[in-house]
Amino acid sequence: MKTKTLMALISALALLAGCSTTRSISNSNYHEGGSSRSFVPHQNGSDSGFQYRGELSEFDVLGITRSDTATEADIQRTLASAKPVRIKPGASILLVQSGAIFPDGPMVNELSKHFRVVPFTGVPPVSRRTDDGQFERYDAGDFSKSLRLAAARGGCETILCYWGILESRNAELATKTVSWVPVVNWLVPDESEHMRIRLKLALVDVRTGDWSVLSPSAFDDSRISRSPRRGVADQKLVESLKRKAYEAGAKELVEEYADIAAR
Repeated sequence: MKTKTLMALISALALLAGCSTTRSISNSNYHEGGSSRSFVPHQNGSDSGFQYRGELSEFDVLGITRSDTATEADIQRTLASAKPVRIKPGASILLVQSGAIFPDGPMVNELSKHFRVVPFTGVPPVSRRTDDGQFERYDAGDFSKSLRLAAARGGCETILCYWGILESRNAELATKTVSWVPVVNWLVPDESEHMRIRLKLALVDVRTGDWSVLSPSAFDDSRISRSPRRGVADQKLVESLKRKAYEAGAKELVEEYADIAAR
């Protein structure tokens, strides 16, 4: 049987089993079995200060305290004074990737084509668990003001914070039982992985605190892999999707909120 015919047969085989996982773009390392292990620090000998500690909340970044009460007059007054967020060409922006000490390089590169990018940490502040099991920050309002102050001291008029999740489904192919049988110096692929990335970007005006949120279109792709190099295939797929999503996200941001043409 020719190689092309065999590969076509493998791709068409029915799936025997599968599992779905969701992980943050800031915690996107491969884990055996597909587990994302969210919020669990990696015990890999690295400095504890660089371990993943969870995500920022939109409430943290936008300065919204859930316990605050608002009157109808407050809502009408705020609506009347709110202005759309705009970014000037070449302006400085404080860039924050939720959950990461440093924003990903490809996102910095894309935004640097139009703005001066100042990278800033996205590690979340201390939180507490509420009675219903949810995590809530002690000082969402204060955190937002601290972030705006840091941006102001860095000469940044705008804060850009972004979140991203990777949704994947791993399915075992019918060739799983023969995945270690050599065929012309290669091994039969025994698992397919389908992955999708979704981004959300929040722009905050440092002077006023006004904000806008953008959610670009999702990107998805798939890859067939074999056991010995499963992690390599997974990370190549992750990096490919990140690059596509960052490029599209930066382009849409520029088109919507900046007075310059996206390149």
